[in-house]
Amino acid sequence: MRFAAYEHRQRHRVAVVEDDGTLYPLPGVTSLTALLAETGGLAGLLAAGAAALDVPPGPQVSEVRLLPPLQPASIRDFVTFEEHVEGVRRSVDGVSGVPEQWYAAPTFYFTNPHAVYGPHDDVPVPPGSSVLDFELEVGAVIGREGRDLTPERARDHIVGYTVFNDWSARDLQGAEMRVGLGPCKGKDTATTLGPYLVTADELEPHRDADGFLRLALRAEVNGETVGEDLLSNMSWTFEEMAAYASRGTRVMPGDVLGSGTCGNGGCLAELWGLRGERNPPPLKPGDTVSLTVEGLGTLTTTVAPGAEPVPLPAGRRRTRERP
Repeated sequence: MRFAAYEHRQRHRVAVVEDDGTLYPLPGVTSLTALLAETGGLAGLLAAGAAALDVPPGPQVSEVRLLPPLQPASIRDFVTFEEHVEGVRRSVDGVSGVPEQWYAAPTFYFTNPHAVYGPHDDVPVPPGSSVLDFELEVGAVIGREGRDLTPERARDHIVGYTVFNDWSARDLQGAEMRVGLGPCKGKDTATTLGPYLVTADELEPHRDADGFLRLALRAEVNGETVGEDLLSNMSWTFEEMAAYASRGTRVMPGDVLGSGTCGNGGCLAELWGLRGERNPPPLKPGDTVSLTVEGLGTLTTTVAPGAEPVPLPAGRRRTRERP
């Protein structure tokens, strides 16, 4: 089952999406995140969706503005593709290979849940950046609260999946990472999700013997394919990622776990590392990026001009002397 959030005639609704694009609104529901908290997992969400199919249909997808399918409670973005790690390291630091520590656990960082854009919304260039990049990922959505999960138990906590574009200002990110803390403004301006939340049961036929979802991924810039991969090339399953995310803490309904960027051209920085030059060039206003995941749909985004950065002083250099 596919769920969408949309705006139509100045109203926000959540609906089931049929194959022909017809929307069946869920009565009284304006937030999929809130619905997940109420329904308590996949079975409850499917029951709510089935009930919506018994009421008169709403508009077609083509007649509405699609919003992000949910407003995430939090976003943990992992990095689970070896090829991406190797390519970006070569692009940023000029070094080859994957750090041995990377294999120890599925590393992630928290990104901004208040900067989520819909599947066809324009995305602005981050202030002060001239090296904008996309990142093709898949996001798993948590439907039930859990703590210290095993991978086996975690499967019951993943309610569905959506396409995930982790926009990255590579010049800002590269400078920030030298501080040794992690990305901040290099990742803070935009994350695109959508077009739908596809429930986990829909993707079970794509699961391979090792538990990975074998879905085809494709990235296009201005109509030209720049990257293709399989989601099953991840080094950890989503269940393993969810288990790690819940270690010593809680995952909550509406949390999103990003797969990390796929390999073989899942972002421009990887290609720059492999080719030794910025080809294709960084994204600029007017460029269009389309990211497609088999079974989940396509995000199509046009890059828009961004705001100028508000000037700030450099950090004060303090004396080490103390009174």
